[in-house]
Amino acid sequence: MNLPRRHFLGSSAIVLSSTLMDALTTPLWKWRNSALLPAGVATPPATSPVTFVDVAREAGLNAPNVWGAVDHKRYIIEAKGSGLAFFDYDNDGWLDIYLTNGTRLDANWPPGKAPTSHLYKNNRDGTFTDVTRKAVVYDEQFRWGAGCTWLDYDRDGHLDLFVCNYIRLDPAKAPSANDPLCQWKGIPVMCGPRGLTGDTNVLYHNNGDGTFTDVSEKSGILKPGPRYSITSVSYDFDNDGWPDIYVAVDSQPSILFRNNHDGTFTDIAVLAGCAYSDNGHEQAGMGLAVGDYDCDGWFDIFKTNFADDTCNLYHNNGDGTFTDVTFSSGIGINNRYVAWGCGFLDYDNDGWPDLMQINGHVYPEIEGHDIGQTFKNPRLLYKNLGNGRFKDVSSEAGPGINELFSSRGAAFGDYDNDGDIDVVILNMNDLPSLLRNDGGNLQNWIKIRLIGTKCNRTAIGARVRVVTGNHTQMDEVHSGSSVMSQCDLRLHFGLGKATTVDLIEVKWPTTQKIERFTQVKTNQILTIREGSGIVDTVKAKAK
Repeated sequence: MNLPRRHFLGSSAIVLSSTLMDALTTPLWKWRNSALLPAGVATPPATSPVTFVDVAREAGLNAPNVWGAVDHKRYIIEAKGSGLAFFDYDNDGWLDIYLTNGTRLDANWPPGKAPTSHLYKNNRDGTFTDVTRKAVVYDEQFRWGAGCTWLDYDRDGHLDLFVCNYIRLDPAKAPSANDPLCQWKGIPVMCGPRGLTGDTNVLYHNNGDGTFTDVSEKSGILKPGPRYSITSVSYDFDNDGWPDIYVAVDSQPSILFRNNHDGTFTDIAVLAGCAYSDNGHEQAGMGLAVGDYDCDGWFDIFKTNFADDTCNLYHNNGDGTFTDVTFSSGIGINNRYVAWGCGFLDYDNDGWPDLMQINGHVYPEIEGHDIGQTFKNPRLLYKNLGNGRFKDVSSEAGPGINELFSSRGAAFGDYDNDGDIDVVILNMNDLPSLLRNDGGNLQNWIKIRLIGTKCNRTAIGARVRVVTGNHTQMDEVHSGSSVMSQCDLRLHFGLGKATTVDLIEVKWPTTQKIERFTQVKTNQILTIREGSGIVDTVKAKAK
């Protein structure tokens, strides 16, 4: 008996009836709209000559990632992989890299040879130095978790923590790959997630004294029950000034926790239209990207999924609902990849957020079988055409996009501070990739680092709007996203040919106060401190 991965042990995907599908698009309540300047309409220029080149080896990123065996996976934990981070750990203004790692459950590693996580310090010259031992971040414990996100859900100025938990796994009791029910397209593979016990997510409240309290139950986080949760993000999706939480869930409905302003959350994903596919199917949600891709003042959601399915692009309708525009937007043309990390990034600085998707199958056993899919895959890059549609430009985006890996986590940021967005990627049982953006800075840009004083110091939850002429963009400082990863905390805005930013507006999360800055020169990194204005500027590197 051959059962597909998503139907393991007799579980079946839930198909909603037409009556429920009607309910998905009918808002039962209205979210409050904040006062925003109208988003202008701008025509993006012709495609810039931008390519991505993998420079990981010459940059010094030489630690391999280890997750299970190379040619087979016995348990699902060996196939899931992990994330990584672009972050400035020493606060010198340059992005450093933290790479997590895994292991092999049946390996007997010699002393000192087991895989560890790695911290790489940015040398400011395009290279990195491994400072793992010096920073004492190499010790690991065997735990099973997934993505997490920081947010100040009660707006008290202290960051709280939401943690995704995937499966309650006991390898000693888990079904093995020899189980006759564990097959995918007739090929014996490891089991799961169907048939395995899902875990519950956790919300920790920051007590403000260095301790946290588990408030999962009283906040309503536990009400959806156990789920195969992988990645979470926190944004203010309804523009009411309070952070909400969206969770990508594998093989089950995804979750949208609406913040009720009283310390509790309600899962509204089904009613909002972002729990299932557009035809009512559960999907294998992996990674998340959030951005205002059409510059209408509302945050939209991109979610990656398993092979034989498309990813989702959920358009925020501004009334408490989302519409799945996967096919009408042009991104529904690829369905043969298992998709993981992802991000909205304006790779050519034309003022419109583009999309990158990182891929990699979970079953190395499919190699040699004629099923139209492979274990290692290229990446995908979609250019935003500025009219609600995207174009697949992967084939012309350089060798860093077209090289084949089975990848997982990805983080986006400007590691060389040259004004365009680069990407660092974790590859299963291989060295990482560092995709340097070549040519993206031929157009203008502005990068903004925020420092909170009354809000949390990293300013997570702060919203920034950038206006050039009749074109308005926005973003929020956030943690998590992609797949179990952390991107640059600085906000980057492409500006096209504009040489001056007409308006920068910062809305601080705790007080909701707004600071405005006008007639700001482009091609520089601004540091804005809450209540003190622009406290530092760094000019762009020479092109």
